[in-house]
Amino acid sequence: MSNRPLAAAGRLVPLLRAGLIAGIVIAAAAYPLVALTGLGAKATAHAVDQKTRVLKTALPAETSYVYGPDGKTVLTMFYEEYRQYTKLSDMSPNIQQAIVAAEDSRFYQHHGVDPKGVARAFVSNARSGGSQGASTLTMQYVRMALRDSATTPKEVQEATQQTSLRKVKEMRMALDLEKEISKEQIMERYLNSAYFGHRAYGIYAASEIFFSKTPKDLTPVEAATLAGLVKSPSEYDPADSDQKEATGRRNYVLDRMSQLGYLSPDSAAAAKSEPIRLKLTTPPHDCAAVAEKYNSWGFACDYLKNWWSAQPAFGANRLERMDNLRRGGYRIVLSLDPKVQEAAEKNVGSKEATGSPFANGIVVSEPGTGRVKAMAVNRTYSLDLAENPQSSNPEAGPKVKANYPNTVAPLLGGGDLAGYQAGSTFKMFPMLAALDAGMPLSTSFNAPHRYRSEVYDGWAPSNASGAMSGQQTMWSGFGKSVNTYFVWLEEKVGADRAVRLAEQLGLRWRTDVDRDHASPDKAKKWGAFTLGVSDATPLEMANAYAAIAADGRYCEAIPVQAIMNRDGTPATYTTPGGLHREVAKPRCRQVVSADAARAATDAARCPTGDTPARGSCGGWSTADSVRGTVGRPVAGKTGTTDSTRSAWFVGYTPELAAASFISDPDNPFNAVGDGQSQIPIKAVSETLRDGLKGTPTRQFTPPSDAIVG
Repeated sequence: MSNRPLAAAGRLVPLLRAGLIAGIVIAAAAYPLVALTGLGAKATAHAVDQKTRVLKTALPAETSYVYGPDGKTVLTMFYEEYRQYTKLSDMSPNIQQAIVAAEDSRFYQHHGVDPKGVARAFVSNARSGGSQGASTLTMQYVRMALRDSATTPKEVQEATQQTSLRKVKEMRMALDLEKEISKEQIMERYLNSAYFGHRAYGIYAASEIFFSKTPKDLTPVEAATLAGLVKSPSEYDPADSDQKEATGRRNYVLDRMSQLGYLSPDSAAAAKSEPIRLKLTTPPHDCAAVAEKYNSWGFACDYLKNWWSAQPAFGANRLERMDNLRRGGYRIVLSLDPKVQEAAEKNVGSKEATGSPFANGIVVSEPGTGRVKAMAVNRTYSLDLAENPQSSNPEAGPKVKANYPNTVAPLLGGGDLAGYQAGSTFKMFPMLAALDAGMPLSTSFNAPHRYRSEVYDGWAPSNASGAMSGQQTMWSGFGKSVNTYFVWLEEKVGADRAVRLAEQLGLRWRTDVDRDHASPDKAKKWGAFTLGVSDATPLEMANAYAAIAADGRYCEAIPVQAIMNRDGTPATYTTPGGLHREVAKPRCRQVVSADAARAATDAARCPTGDTPARGSCGGWSTADSVRGTVGRPVAGKTGTTDSTRSAWFVGYTPELAAASFISDPDNPFNAVGDGQSQIPIKAVSETLRDGLKGTPTRQFTPPSDAIVG
């Protein structure tokens, strides 16, 4: 064969050493020189445009971790690429040496582009007609950085396509990069960016997935095994049943480590004689991977995802926000209280009573912060619906599965489900609106069994029992759940005012019917609003009542107590007024006066069998066992719908607010029945009792004389 390629290669080396631009370098390495005239200049222009972005590129995608409230127990992770950024000082020298031996033996001698490697590749390609590369670790890192910082499909293609232009840009940018940062920085970035297979991106993930250890603890054999994977993760996968290829590649790396002086010949020989011993780990991913011990926490995890997707702090839209969750390297600490969560799980039978079409769920919120302290339902959080029976909804097809025993549906709120009709728990909203408008607790009305409303075009609701008729105040009317009293009261304050107040307390209308009734031009005529004909979720109701417990200060529901960026700083957002605030901090506002909220609480002590500070409950109530069970001051309200299709209880102390329901999420016409209507009362009262056990008893602040009347 002709010696012209060899001669050209001989002339190329001194040119490179003289600092000639990278365009000629890659041209010689990969393609006939004549075909690439002018390509170097063009590539240089492209490289200059992208140089700043590469040098200042965002760190590679990193796994976000979700922790229990102790900030230490990992519940799950979110990732697109499983990766945890690791400093070079936290990596064993073995892996640094192994990657040099495997990928770029002259890494510490060249300046980003290796002239000898280029010449060697050129000669090999000229002889074989192949396309052997000459990529240094720096060039490989440039390629990975461009890929990881790409924001469009076109940029991804340009960063990874097999073209001479891409190679030229890589070489020029590698030369520039090594003028800006040290070899150690390049090594650190490389080892955090490289892909090792099995969804392991970066050396931390690779060490954990293949050997269940940290990078600091890698032995020479383990390091050589991992370093050998970078070239072709699937071809050299040591997790295959046949480890022949993986062993051969590992031994090649060990030999190179010996040749470079990193290992003695005897140590290398001994290492090569060892089999590859793996200790595989599969890192959890997303909410369905929460450990069985914490299975019910999956519903809180799911709420976290839905909450996150609505936060502008993490992106301009839902897709950007979820992408940020999977790539941003956040450390997220849930707000759940283990003691309260355990109580909630026990009292709704989250592990024992999963075989019923009727979902019994509970949400507990913290007054004054909005932080969710418990979420539990008698379901198993699982994607596996294979053993679920057919849906109870007669309109559903024969292949539609029921929501039990397994589901990931957001039955407790925070998602796109409308919720469940909440019945008389909605009487709180017109009462609170009336109090805030200046009407006193002693507002009296001789409530008939049936009341015909002229305001609501002749609508004539009745009470559940004849015993509810007679003279009522807010205390007795609320305690006995007198429908006709509250329709009359709603007329006085205005149904639209009650609707708007409910919205201020966090309720949202998710069905067409509810949205239509709540619209500004129709809300004034929504008389049935006070009877709870609208759908609501336990998350909304717990948080709305928590605002009353907090003297009228409403706080948005929030599932976290801390969110840290990958650098350890708190995640923040900018308010419309330009203020920077931590995302995980409570977001609160005063909705009604403190005195109005205290008055509402005084009336709300009547349903529970508690004694109000200022008035009389009228002799009996709808949930008079609650005070005795909770064992401390407690307020709340029962709620049932027509034919007891669903049943509710929302209760609160100064410390916690809890909302529980029972209903068939698949078929709202599948009546719960009176026999099960006490279940939410029991769930809330026992959860408050157990969750607050051992804590000091706090008293409600009584309302003023002015609002008592």
